[in-house]
Amino acid sequence: MDQTVLREDMVDGLDHALGGLDESLGVAMQSVPRHAFVEDRPYDDRRGEHAGTAVLAPRTVARLVEALAVEDDDTVLVVGAGVGYTAALLAELVGERRVHAVDIVRRLVLEARHNLGQAGYEGVLVDRRDGADGLPEYAPFDRVLVEAAAVRPPRALVDQLALGGRLVMPMGTPDPTLVAVEADDSADGYAVVEEFGPLTLAPLLVDGEQAGGVTRNRTEREDREFAEQGYFAPTGWEQEWIDWDERLDGGRGHHRR
Repeated sequence: MDQTVLREDMVDGLDHALGGLDESLGVAMQSVPRHAFVEDRPYDDRRGEHAGTAVLAPRTVARLVEALAVEDDDTVLVVGAGVGYTAALLAELVGERRVHAVDIVRRLVLEARHNLGQAGYEGVLVDRRDGADGLPEYAPFDRVLVEAAAVRPPRALVDQLALGGRLVMPMGTPDPTLVAVEADDSADGYAVVEEFGPLTLAPLLVDGEQAGGVTRNRTEREDREFAEQGYFAPTGWEQEWIDWDERLDGGRGHHRR
């Protein structure tokens, strides 16, 4: 069957299952070729796995993006790039050069870059990074989407929100709830402003818990100070590919557009 027809059927199914789908998101989901990111039955509403990471079902992605409530000129950070599909949807909504994504697994970073390029979204920046540290070189962000669960939002991510910015993630344990939070002056540094019902995703990983590593199954992550190494990008490098870990290890870093 024609891929365009399959996408339309997927969106119609999600609209029915969710009791209504945001119109702009529906258009984006009809536009993004999910088969460029997911090989096996890409337009079925089901969860999958690839390279040791979960591939979220379209319904879950729709819930996350709707909760994010992006606006046309927002800059967005996706924590947990995965195969790159969510970043592509956001690129349709706000423009590819306004979307940044990080993942702790190098293989997924490379695959997300490849997939996004194949699908026509090569302007999305994808970097290998511990998601709890965010991407301070490009902060502040109007929206931060965390595709992983934690007891509370990492402080570094909250600190990287723009004034009036919004962070969305499944929060709490053992049964996480999808929430939107905003930064405030409280002791915690944030306030929950909306809740969107239960949503269980894998826990936010830190170094040592990547695919192929020893998983400790923790959902509470320590906020760690981002180590200043003197290599970080000044304003104006916004769309260059940066392998920061190679630079930090003293290897030969490289840039790729």
